[in-house]
Amino acid sequence: MHRLLSASHAQRLAPTLEVADFERDLAREAYLRRIERVFVEAEREAVARELRAVPTEPTQFVHWFAALERTGPGQHDALFPWLAEHASLRQMCWFLQQELAGEAGFDDLVALTQVKLPIRPKLELARNYWDEMGQGHEGGMHGPMLDALAQALQLGPGGHTVWQSLALSNLMIALATARHYAYQSVGALGVIELTAPARSELVNAGLKRLGIGGAARRYYALHATLDVRHSAAWNREVLQPLVASDPRIAPCIAEGALLRLRAGERCFQRYRQELWAKDRQELWARS
Repeated sequence: MHRLLSASHAQRLAPTLEVADFERDLAREAYLRRIERVFVEAEREAVARELRAVPTEPTQFVHWFAALERTGPGQHDALFPWLAEHASLRQMCWFLQQELAGEAGFDDLVALTQVKLPIRPKLELARNYWDEMGQGHEGGMHGPMLDALAQALQLGPGGHTVWQSLALSNLMIALATARHYAYQSVGALGVIELTAPARSELVNAGLKRLGIGGAARRYYALHATLDVRHSAAWNREVLQPLVASDPRIAPCIAEGALLRLRAGERCFQRYRQELWAKDRQELWARS
């Protein structure tokens, strides 16, 4: 299912010159969007109980949201200290290959999510997008920084991608491209900004330990610090005004955050399963 959805998203979002058979493509898209909805609705059902305690007063809601950095699903997973301190280059490359497969393009997700939002949140998403785009300079664009790391480590498109990585990307694209999930997308993007710095710092430390140069590590080094500022601004300029405008938005934003964290937690668990099994195999081979 997730390979099918991933291929569909790549085709649907890519610019093209023409449509060979519009009716056929439309029918296929409708079929795949129904599959996508079944997936997203199942994910929503899994977090429904947790939403009952979400506050709807703006300041209290922001406090609840910020606490997800400590208490949210998958936070401070043992995988990341292990990557920083113990992972071999081969293991780090496998991890990064999975991360690349799950990367939906934060800049594009922000651009899709901001459509028709109120002015104050829209302006903050615009500032965030401008940072993602290197403030107008190609060398500062975040997406190409990740590509540079992939090139430095010779991470090609081949290799086995676990379904959890694809599910993470599929979830983020589904939320950003359907306007009835727009506030969930706001929450999912906001929780990335909130939780990414600690993970990025540890991945950067692991890459540095393995002798990867600063230029190649720039993506993770940057996100270890920049996203702290982004998160504070997102909470202040996006979350608080949206919830203040309509308390019904709070559970939707919270739901998106929990969906994204749960999908990440699922990835981390699978990565540990794969990497630590390989680690044991290598120890046995050497003994």
